[in-house]
Amino acid sequence: MPLAGYQFDTETALQLVALAAAILSYLAYRRRARALAEHGRPVPEWREWCFIAGLILLLAVLSPPADSWSDKLFAAHMAQHLVIGDFAALLLVLGMNGPMMQPILHIKVIDRLRFLTNPIPAVTVWAINFYTWHLPFMYKAAYENDLIHALQHLSFLVFGAIMWMPLFGPLPKPAWFNSFAKLGYIITVRLLGTLLANVFIWSGTVFYTFYAGGEGRAGVSPLTDQSIAGAVMMLEESILTIFLFGWLFMRAAAESEEKQELLDWAHSRGIELTPRRAGRAVAAGRGAELRERLERDAGARSRAPGAARLPAGSAAAASAGSARSES
Repeated sequence: MPLAGYQFDTETALQLVALAAAILSYLAYRRRARALAEHGRPVPEWREWCFIAGLILLLAVLSPPADSWSDKLFAAHMAQHLVIGDFAALLLVLGMNGPMMQPILHIKVIDRLRFLTNPIPAVTVWAINFYTWHLPFMYKAAYENDLIHALQHLSFLVFGAIMWMPLFGPLPKPAWFNSFAKLGYIITVRLLGTLLANVFIWSGTVFYTFYAGGEGRAGVSPLTDQSIAGAVMMLEESILTIFLFGWLFMRAAAESEEKQELLDWAHSRGIELTPRRAGRAVAAGRGAELRERLERDAGARSRAPGAARLPAGSAAAASAGSARSES
């Protein structure tokens, strides 16, 4: 069989695999969402739409004509990778919450790797993956072999999702990962991307010469194509950073308000709740879950036969004293 025919068949097969994987992923997501709804824990509708949008975006950039253009121009290939590793990965992470992820975390291998979603390991493995694939010999290997190319795309998606997990994922975050630390995390990730973008724009050296055929047909010089790729990356990084800063500001204000409301609610009911515990729950998006748990536990204690009960005022005073000691 001619080599060109083999490459075409392999590429088509991989596109069909991607389509099947997307369909199976959504069916599994929908089944889990239905089960959670039956048990009174429905997944917010906006999360499901984010998950669907992430799958559609993936399929769009991995299928013609977008995928065809990525084989001809480095700038188009760069745009494809940014969509996979940043936007599609972000949408898929936004589609998940704690209950939705429980079956995935029950897989022992994945559960052992959950430490990667903490901020420092997350940005480290993301950066290593990102820069490794842009080494000329690695990039050439992916360009010339469809299976390695598919592995490259999969790694951009997986490590992109890991990079987003500390900011938007449902797993518990370290106590030190407050709004200021999140700001530093965003700046670090964006600077790492911007650094590579500047290399492509200003180096004056063509790193990937194998795009010459497509660049010639498009009437673009290799150096111009590379500079455009760097500019696309820089523009995407800048726009994303602006949105992330805006999100962080609004999120910090909302978390502060929700935390205070949770503490006031606990104080009014004589339930002991420290600011640290309330803050961590709110930061993880589990403020409502914590409130329900505390209310349920308080109800169970009040119904327990022979349970010693503090007067409401005494419990509230104890809660307030504990809160002051941790402040």
